[in-house]
Amino acid sequence: MIKDKIQALSGNIFEQVVGYRQHLHANPELSFKEFQTSAFIKGILTDWGIPFTEMANTGVVGLITGELPSDKVIALRADMDALPILEANDKPYTSKNPGVMHACGHDVHSSSLLGTAYILNNLKAEFGGVVKLIFQPAEEILPGGASIMIKEGVLENPKPQQIIGQHVMPLIESGKVGFRSGIYMASTDELYVTVRGKGGHGAQPHQNIDPVLITSHIIVALQQIVSRNADPRLPSVLSFGKVIANGATNIIPNEVKLEGTFRTLNEEWRKEAKRLMKKMAEGIAESMGGSCEFNIMDGYPYLINEEQVTANARACAEDYLGKENVLDLDIWMAAEDFAYYSQITDACFYRLGTGNKAKDTYYSVHTPNFDIDEDALKVSTGLMAYMAVKQLGN
Repeated sequence: MIKDKIQALSGNIFEQVVGYRQHLHANPELSFKEFQTSAFIKGILTDWGIPFTEMANTGVVGLITGELPSDKVIALRADMDALPILEANDKPYTSKNPGVMHACGHDVHSSSLLGTAYILNNLKAEFGGVVKLIFQPAEEILPGGASIMIKEGVLENPKPQQIIGQHVMPLIESGKVGFRSGIYMASTDELYVTVRGKGGHGAQPHQNIDPVLITSHIIVALQQIVSRNADPRLPSVLSFGKVIANGATNIIPNEVKLEGTFRTLNEEWRKEAKRLMKKMAEGIAESMGGSCEFNIMDGYPYLINEEQVTANARACAEDYLGKENVLDLDIWMAAEDFAYYSQITDACFYRLGTGNKAKDTYYSVHTPNFDIDEDALKVSTGLMAYMAVKQLGN
């Protein structure tokens, strides 16, 4: 059976994949700067005789063509970039680049896709069609590597009928995976606000226009857009995480900088909410004698998992891992630039469990203690290969 062959090949490549992951983890690179990561991936693909092209500067797109007759094409995607975090772990593979860390598991995604490539490259006689391997830069920062690769034609020549991606999740036990059909992850827009007033001595507020007070009113008032203007059945999250006044205990500053994010799951409401926020903030500032510059950086769209592709992928997971190891996911209000692919072609983005309390690998992504149970790499390599072969037909 094809499953048995994939599991055997996954076992054969496992120690190498662990080594790939540890190498990438020890040598993280920030978004759009993944030069050594890209070179490492290209070197391995070259050794295996897998043709590839370069895209989006550091991106790599490999192609594996099956030997059976078929015109089907499936894309498998992994991101490559790390985060500006100082790693707190003390492991042989701890980051050698101080202040940069693979704290979101992109080292796992890339090493896993390499393992999947090895499996598929050794099974070309078992399937038809083409598997497109997308090693993507810069998921972590806008405008996102996915949008750039799409503009450069990653979803063309050949054009995939579907795309599959996976992402680590420490909240899920290692050995398990999770799926959700339909809208899964939120759109996210970044808000950059400058509130201007008239600074002065804290003992003479009547002679000043206090931008700190204006900003506090704006922060509180904008929450009513979520609670009173949004359909209560529609998830929306407005969060401000950065306020800079640069005054002092007795100094009212001239201006305040405010930064945050707005997340939702509906495109029409997304546009309307941004219009309302800008209008309200500017109105509050003006009514209090100040002014407000409200800038919005459009972020990633919402991510949608196509129903049939996701059902097929889930069925593969249940067959490969057992139904007891396949979980239902809730909506996740974080953002992911895989969403760009999902807006263009049928997609499935699922979660790879990496948590294991006994191995101290339950810390959240984007934290300095994040790590994985490397046994999860047995799942991540083999399952994605099985999905590809079954979706293409073998």
